[in-house]
Amino acid sequence: MTIVWSGLALGAVYVLVAIGYNIVFVSANTFNFAHAQLMMVGTFVAYTGLVTLKLPVLVVALLAGVVVTILAGLEELVAIRPVADHQNQLVTTLGVATLLNGATQLIWGTEPLTVPFAGAGEPFTLLGGRTYPVELALLVAAVVLVVVLSRLSRSTSTGLALLAISEDREAAVLRGVDARRLAFAAFAFSGAVAGVTALLVGPKTFAVATLGAALALKGFVALAIGGFGSLPGALVGGLTVGLVESFTALYAGAQYSNVAVFAVLIVILMVRPAGLFGSVKERVV
Repeated sequence: MTIVWSGLALGAVYVLVAIGYNIVFVSANTFNFAHAQLMMVGTFVAYTGLVTLKLPVLVVALLAGVVVTILAGLEELVAIRPVADHQNQLVTTLGVATLLNGATQLIWGTEPLTVPFAGAGEPFTLLGGRTYPVELALLVAAVVLVVVLSRLSRSTSTGLALLAISEDREAAVLRGVDARRLAFAAFAFSGAVAGVTALLVGPKTFAVATLGAALALKGFVALAIGGFGSLPGALVGGLTVGLVESFTALYAGAQYSNVAVFAVLIVILMVRPAGLFGSVKERVV
């Protein structure tokens, strides 16, 4: 059971990345390759606030949220808004990811930095397995975020407007929806979520300059398994990736983890090309 808790916690990190991908994908119909790097920056800000400046946890959470929100908003203004073609936006967001990777190495270096967890640090036994408080916190945060955001998307005017944009952007604009403003708000909100949750991700993954690349790949796989645009799919996909990765590392070796994850992805896409919770749109030609 210990390996199950570890896999679920690792999967919860991928869920948090996939949630950020989904928020932007629904609102702007594009894929933000730099989202994992934004979360990586959040872990470094958390380290700086908690270890270097020794600030209270709530202040650090606010600081990380604000910093990453500003970066995400700037990304939308610079890398998304001036570029009309969605394929070119993939390139510009990848460029932003590269810049963030380089900037973090220049500012904080390449050595892994330990981000302390605000709660208890000692492991405890739960349902027959050993786990850490931060792992349980990650799992709870991922589930709560999916439930809350799914509820908000169906019960608020902003959520319904975002769903309308994802279904038919042109029709939504004709109905008076300000797609550009909502796209900017979605980028900023995804940045805020990445910054605040980085306080939970950092203690699990450490703050390291290679974190963004690792999370980007596994977050994308989680999203592909669950289905683009589906928050429950992001949850199931992320936890699946975490469990497969952990069990493969245990029984076959860590070098085969990526192979097993992509094998599962291929099998699922062969059966469900749109992902477990995705839907295929039909178009009359």
